Amino acid sequence: MPSRPFVRALIWGAGAMLVIVLAYVLLTLRAADAPAPGGGFDPAAFVGAPPKLDAPNVATEMEVVDTMLALAEVRPNDFVVDLGSGDGRILIAAARSHGARGLGVDIDPARIAEAQANARAAGVSGRVAFRRQDLFETPLAEADVLTLYLTQEVNLRLRPRILGQMRPGTRVVSHDFHMGDWRWDQRSLVRTATVYLWIVPARVAGNWTLSAGGRSVPLVIEQSNQNFSGTAGDARIEQGRVTGDRIRFLADLGEGRQLFEGRVVGNRIEPIEPGAGWHAARAR
Repeated sequence: MPSRPFVRALIWGAGAMLVIVLAYVLLTLRAADAPAPGGGFDPAAFVGAPPKLDAPNVATEMEVVDTMLALAEVRPNDFVVDLGSGDGRILIAAARSHGARGLGVDIDPARIAEAQANARAAGVSGRVAFRRQDLFETPLAEADVLTLYLTQEVNLRLRPRILGQMRPGTRVVSHDFHMGDWRWDQRSLVRTATVYLWIVPARVAGNWTLSAGGRSVPLVIEQSNQNFSGTAGDARIEQGRVTGDRIRFLADLGEGRQLFEGRVVGNRIEPIEPGAGWHAARAR
């Protein structure tokens, strides 16, 4: 049978071990709540498991950012939407250098917190906002410019929403990834990077009535993004193209090939040159 001094020593040792374990747990909890170096905090410590990303978080080099904004001809008070906004650098540059307003969307709350802090530091938090949101659920109708650095697959999934929601003449710029058979309107190379620009075309497919030279003929348009073909009366449409709300095509209505250049205004096409003697209206 153990002696009483031995039992007391055993109990004391177990108690000391319990105190050490509790102290370790408390120190670990305090370390998790401690501020990150530099007096800030690490947002990633509060978000739990990382969210599932549609595209990897890779920052765009500032030289590429400048090219994207220049190619899109961002103007003061343009509303720029950046899908997958990361640390916010594209919108911050758009606001500081071009006077634009903007909304950045990212699924990762750590990136949203980072972008908001960067916007405050740059003095543009009143012009740009960042929102945690699925990029496939983000409305695009109010955007003047859409900026992307995603993946080829995501671009293709976004394309129907871009063409369906964005207004004719709005601009889309993408770093490195194109839009499949929707051919870019302009392209720029920045060292190893490629920047693509698309101008969202008016939707002109369907049946119209073309009035020119005192006669009216059916105008049937078959559109593929910014290009189109079809017929004007018995004549084939040639070189049909839509750039924003601008439309141009060649057709021979019986007096030789004629160039038609106009602007799509709702359900009408008006000639660019006043007094050109033609117009078109969408058939009811």
